[in-house]
Amino acid sequence: MYSAMNRSCVQWARVQFLHNTRLPGRPQVLPIGTRGLASPPPALSMGINKRQSDINNDSKTSAVPSVSSSGRRDPLDLSFDNAEAAFRSKTTLQVLRAYLVFTLCSSNYLVENNMKLMKIGKKLLGKRLFKSLMKATFYGQFVAGENQTDIMPTIQRMRSFGVKSILDYSAEEDISAEEAAEKEMASCVSTTVAPDPAVIKVDPAVNTPEAAPFFFPLDTDKRYHAHREFADRRQNVNSARTYFYLNEAQCEKNVDIFLRCIEAVSGTTKSTGFAAIKMTALGRPQLLLQLSEVIARSRRYFTEVTGLSADNNILQQHASPAIFEKRFEKADILTDNPAVKKWLQQMTYDQKGLIHLFSWSGLIDANILLNDFFKVPNLQTGRMEPLITALSPEEEEMACNMLRRLNTIFSAARDLDVRVMVDAEQSYFQPAISRLTMELMRKYNKEKAIVFNTYQCYLKETYNNIVLDLEQANRQNFYFGAKLVRGAYMEQERARASALGYQDPINPTYEATTAMYEKTLLECLTRIKDMKTRTNERRIGAMVASHNEDTVRFAIKKMEELGISPEDKVICFGQLLGMCDQISFPLGQSGYSVYKYVPYGPVDEVLPYLSRRAQENRGILTKIKKEKRLLVTELKRRLVKGQLFSTPKGDYVPI
Repeated sequence: MYSAMNRSCVQWARVQFLHNTRLPGRPQVLPIGTRGLASPPPALSMGINKRQSDINNDSKTSAVPSVSSSGRRDPLDLSFDNAEAAFRSKTTLQVLRAYLVFTLCSSNYLVENNMKLMKIGKKLLGKRLFKSLMKATFYGQFVAGENQTDIMPTIQRMRSFGVKSILDYSAEEDISAEEAAEKEMASCVSTTVAPDPAVIKVDPAVNTPEAAPFFFPLDTDKRYHAHREFADRRQNVNSARTYFYLNEAQCEKNVDIFLRCIEAVSGTTKSTGFAAIKMTALGRPQLLLQLSEVIARSRRYFTEVTGLSADNNILQQHASPAIFEKRFEKADILTDNPAVKKWLQQMTYDQKGLIHLFSWSGLIDANILLNDFFKVPNLQTGRMEPLITALSPEEEEMACNMLRRLNTIFSAARDLDVRVMVDAEQSYFQPAISRLTMELMRKYNKEKAIVFNTYQCYLKETYNNIVLDLEQANRQNFYFGAKLVRGAYMEQERARASALGYQDPINPTYEATTAMYEKTLLECLTRIKDMKTRTNERRIGAMVASHNEDTVRFAIKKMEELGISPEDKVICFGQLLGMCDQISFPLGQSGYSVYKYVPYGPVDEVLPYLSRRAQENRGILTKIKKEKRLLVTELKRRLVKGQLFSTPKGDYVPI
């Protein structure tokens, strides 16, 4: 954990960042907790420089060994049925603990009442004894430790057996469903009054862009508005953490946590690890809802003006700005209209055509008011009118703070050479999350992939989204990073779509999601192969984050067919700590790049995380049965071989 001095260093570094990126003529927006910090505490500036020097020196003397260094490699059994390979990194006590935990996870009563039972146990046993019990069972199985020092042995042990780490500080606030709903509704509803829909409207009888004087009501899509019935975003979600907005100070604390996590990755994994963040931890979720709605509205505006479909994305239409000029001239709103001409000049396009209606890079790089940024010409009047529901001055400041926090995190990640995955969230937040993540890639992935976006393959639009994002990365010449997952919010998403009356965003069947995952992964692999053949560049990286053995086998098979080797360092695999060791460790020991998602945090504060792990394991009983069978096999092997008390020692070198 940080000392007070280290926290002051972080705060002062943020002030310096804001000062250096401040725009002329705009007031500087300072985060809560840094306002009034006019100069660094004594010796802190020197301390910051010394810390960076230490990091640079460490990177020179502690380089990750290359593949050619002396590291053991084992053949890979694609049945993932090799108990010795799966558990050779564990002591016999750890093997017994895993068997006990998975057995407990098979009990419906224990899983359904796990939080209640843990709270009762804490009261009966007392804090110290309860803590010891948790470390001997669930906590010890799924969490690496309480702080950066505690997690070091786990990270080093896994690394010696070929497995790297993704660090995540998993402490969570334990609040009731009612409290969660209140916080969500308060943070997702604007304090401003929406413009009168009668002022901005479109004649429903007119369908063609030639005839329609464009505009539409600002309350167009229920999907992008908060609803109390679904305000507790934890409902029916077992495998993902949920952040609820409290205030700006809490968001600053979350930034500190993410920065500490990035530093931990740099200091404990020799810059081979990842950190993970969620955007809902960094600001008011209302902003993400409104930006997602703006994206939908901008596609509709594109169609109204050009007559071209933009159901999935504007980029794929290869439309030139000349189409807009022609349409504006026809509507007689271009001549002697400097605002419209300026808007045309600020569109993002290249030789192939339009990429975005707006300069999203300007939103990330500059301190721009959203009310001014998301405006388009009204085809009837020529006036610039908003696509975004009006924001109050306070909400504008919150938006600036959120974008600043993202820059602070990824600037630190780039400086420390740490890759960061932006986790996917609900589909009504995701358009904004993905759009901002792609612009962060454009800014920070110029020399290597620092920023990774997450793609949930249970969504119907996932394949189209990743194709378009790959195309943007290619056209704007930056490195592309993707994490592919099945998805965490299926039941919640389906219930919300049904209740609110919009199209279900989820694939209809498990098989359809599998097909989407394989199609999306194959698109990445094919582009990697094409780029390797044409230029020998490695500008695309993807993580196969899956506990599904068939998915992992598919990835390995396609890598072999396309001539993509583990040594190319463009494909890696990921699983959760304490789960699916029969996949992770054999992969790492055979030379593939593989990661464990490593949670850490104080025992009391990770109980919600442990509760989700218990429920998730209960939901995959078939896989638990296999892991329990392999654990018993390994115990028998050690008993026969006389290795019950042996100490695991790894001699593997991760890719």
